[in-house]
Amino acid sequence: MFISPAYAQDAAGGTGAVVMQLLPLILIFAVFYFLLIRPQQKKMKEHRAMLGGLKRNDKVITGGGLLATVTKVRDDSDEVEVELSPNVRVTVIRGTIASVVKPPAPANDAKG
Repeated sequence: MFISPAYAQDAAGGTGAVVMQLLPLILIFAVFYFLLIRPQQKKMKEHRAMLGGLKRNDKVITGGGLLATVTKVRDDSDEVEVELSPNVRVTVIRGTIASVVKPPAPANDAKG
């Protein structure tokens, strides 16, 4: 018939208990945001900018791992024509281009 002291104390401070229960969930969401979601959004933004800056004679790697040279960029559609080897041209979807290969920097042969 009597209420135990533990229940009586919990009923008195209900608001603080709810905040303490939600705090771990909020902290987990914050960790996920800063370690997973935010870097992925930044990477996707950089990839979209890279695809938007494609131009003729860029060397690219497709999603399938093929090394190709861009021969024609069609601005009106989402297609890019690439040359895999001499006289072998294929049309690929712009989103399947994984990366643009940067040409190596020239060596500095100047002697001091």
